[in-house]
Amino acid sequence: MNGDLLDDRVTIRILRTTNGVKDLRVPEYATEGAAGMDICAAVESDVDIAPLETKLIPTGFSIELPVGYEAQIRPRSGLALRHQVGILNSPGTIDSDYRGEIKILLTNFGKVPFTVKRGDRIAQMVIHHYARVEWKEVDRVNDTARGSGGFGHTGVTSMRK
Repeated sequence: MNGDLLDDRVTIRILRTTNGVKDLRVPEYATEGAAGMDICAAVESDVDIAPLETKLIPTGFSIELPVGYEAQIRPRSGLALRHQVGILNSPGTIDSDYRGEIKILLTNFGKVPFTVKRGDRIAQMVIHHYARVEWKEVDRVNDTARGSGGFGHTGVTSMRK
């Protein structure tokens, strides 16, 4: 691979809802190499989120994902670092058959109130292709070197020299 962008583009239909009038941008990539598109708040007026409180924030749009795709809603690292604000169910999944307005479960994990203003970038959205699974019940599964080793099974030994 030579560092050029892959051309895996998919066209997705987007509908602005009543509170997503033309003053707000549709989700967009901030940089050429960004995986996630910034999502803006479509609040009618400022929304205060108290410490340890969660509010459902409208985005002003709904989307029509093709079958086989999901939209993952993720927090923005700048909000987390500067304001301790994130998304409660992260990553959130928007299924291909959902047609309602996308809303963000924004949580203030900090110690001071946080105010969401119209147009604030509050989340990011990654479009992801997925596979559907057909289960095949068996009497046993093949073993691996790891086996059933789970949480912390490799220990805490440092890898420093």
